[in-house]
Amino acid sequence: MGRQREIPGTITAQVDFGVARLVPDEHRQRAWELTVDGTPQSHVDLDDPSYLLFEYTRRIGHVLDHTAPRGESLRVLHLGGGALTLPRYVAATRPGSSQQVVEADAALVELVRRELPVDRGSRIRIRHGDAREVMSRAPDDAFDVVISDVFARATTPAHLTTREYVRDADRVLRSGGVFVANVGDTWPLEYARSQIANATAVFEHVCAISDPGTLNGRRFGNVVIVGSHQPLPIAALTRHAAGDVFQGRLLEGAALTRFTSGRKPVTDATAAPSPTPPSGLFG
Repeated sequence: MGRQREIPGTITAQVDFGVARLVPDEHRQRAWELTVDGTPQSHVDLDDPSYLLFEYTRRIGHVLDHTAPRGESLRVLHLGGGALTLPRYVAATRPGSSQQVVEADAALVELVRRELPVDRGSRIRIRHGDAREVMSRAPDDAFDVVISDVFARATTPAHLTTREYVRDADRVLRSGGVFVANVGDTWPLEYARSQIANATAVFEHVCAISDPGTLNGRRFGNVVIVGSHQPLPIAALTRHAAGDVFQGRLLEGAALTRFTSGRKPVTDATAAPSPTPPSGLFG
């Protein structure tokens, strides 16, 4: 593919895990897309933090919308920060929420704080460190939601892909809390299936949401996995997925069991990083 056109106003900076670019959205006045080494990481609209552009963030947004009654505050742990799209969304839609963000790239944290500052009073705390290490120090029953969305150079590190990692997320969740993981994969979706197996080994109720193109093997894409010890809002999430501008499909119950097709959970002893996106996927 040809070289992408440089959009005026783009901010480029060396960060710990590559070269970050903050690219102005030509269609929204104060919106930006963050890429690292060419891989899209986040899209944020500073004027309207409730606006979610990327399809996987929209799907996670739907989960957050149904985690508690509308407007009720939440305690959320975000493993992976990027440009803080989802923390900003929670702060805008559920004022008073208490949120902790863990991001391993210290230089990226400083870039986002400087160029895309969060509103004062948003109660978003950002910690620099390894997601699993920081979570291991969190107390039991501390959060309503744990969101795992960790990528370093376009892949998720091996130690963040295991059943033990999901078990620790379960430990820090309150009774009835919700675990959400965003994973990237391509056909035959072995990684996504193993990550669903991790969730089903820990939680009684699990679903997965993705677009038909990814599920049918036509493209590399995102699969959002949701787990809880309480029944999930399957009807609402199915409706949102089917009616979204990025139409999606929800798998649960027997359909999810068929999809995982006997895959076993990943352990700390057998873990490997997530697949790398195909060369040229992002231009």
